[in-house]
Formats: sequence, structure tokens, C-alpha cells
Amino acid sequence: MNVIIVDDEPLAQEVLETYVSKFPALNLIAKCSNAVEAFDVLNKNNIDLMFLDIQMPQISGIDFLKTLPNPPQVILTTAYSEYAMDGYELNVVDYLLKPISLDRFAKAVNKAVAKELQENEPSLPASTETADYIFVKADKKLIKIRFDQINYIEGLKDYVILHTPNGRVVTLQTMKSLEIKLPSDIFMRVHRSFIVNLANISIIEGNTVQIEKKIIPIGKNYKDVLLTIINKNRL
Repeated sequence: MNVIIVDDEPLAQEVLETYVSKFPALNLIAKCSNAVEAFDVLNKNNIDLMFLDIQMPQISGIDFLKTLPNPPQVILTTAYSEYAMDGYELNVVDYLLKPISLDRFAKAVNKAVAKELQENEPSLPASTETADYIFVKADKKLIKIRFDQINYIEGLKDYVILHTPNGRVVTLQTMKSLEIKLPSDIFMRVHRSFIVNLANISIIEGNTVQIEKKIIPIGKNYKDVLLTIINKNRL
């Protein structure tokens, strides 16, 4: 975070500069003695955080802050606690009362860094509908497969094979991890080594299901759940 210090007291500037140097996340751009100098620095640089003294000659820190259309994050510094409410009404990050301890300074900086990270975190676009496909990594590329194209999935050690009308897609993944990613209302695990697309089952006979010409075994630990689901659509 690019930082400026705005304070008319040289000693206060030195203290803040020393503290800033202890934090790798902070990069000091300039020290300013008044609002005019600070305004010039803000116009010429991309400043993320400003340590702003409230009581300064000509223009106070509060009045200066009110003139800024797009201020950076601000941590107010002052020897007078009665100005705290004015600062928080201006949405400042924190309020440091002089003399400022390193511990208290650190807490204020952590607030600013956390806010910066939160504001810059990329957000995913809002989805208006549930996806009906999955991307599978195979042959050093990502292959898009629609759920309705997957007839069944077969586990083979550390690999899974997705069987589709267009052929097989082999990917390095476990059955358990893939089962979690697939919608449970479409796919069901019927055996330690098989996940089937419920809509594509053509025949259930004994301890097997048939999808196209493939006969798939039903594990005894999965049969009751499968029959419960099938019975919902049974005449």
C-alpha cells in the first residue's frame, strides 16, 4: 500500500515514518507538513493510505478530508480525543491518539490492509442458473461435457473414465472427489467402481443396471438407496 504522512510536527512525522518502515506492506511515498502539500502528492501519485493529523495550520485535517472527492483510506492522528467522532463520520479506518504506540499503530494498519484486500478481491459473476456441464482435464486440456452426455463413470485406481456417446474421457481423479462435484439428483453411485446417470438407466435386473449395452453391477451397500429412488418413478 502506498502511504503518505500528513503532519505539521517533524517529530510526529519521524515517529510515523519509523513505524511505517517496520511494515513490508507499506510503502512510504511522501511526508507532508500541510494540506496543500498533501493535495499535490495525492494528485500525482496513487496513494492507498494517508496518516492525517487533525490539527494543522490553515486547513485542519478534517476540513482537508472533506474536500477530497475520492480520498484514500485514512487513519487520523491527533493529541485530542474529542475529534474522534468527526473522524468516524467521515468513514476513516481508525483514529490514533498521540503519543502513538507501535502496538496501536499495528492494529490500525491491519484494519487498512484487510480492507484493501477485501476491496480488491475479485468476485465471481453472479450465476442466474445452475450449470448443466462440467469441465474435465484430460490430455493436457479441459474438455466440456454436458451432464446428459455422461452415461456412466467407471473408476480405475487413481483414474476415472467418463463414458459418453462420443467415446471415453479419462482423467486423473478419484471417484469420491468426482462424486462430490456431480449433482446428486442426476448421478448416483451404485458400486464402488461405478457412478451412473439415473436418466440413462434402461433396465434394472437383479443386482445390475443396464445403460445402452453396458451391464453395471449394483453394490449391496448402494442397492437400497437406488431402489428407493427408482420406486418414486415406478408404475
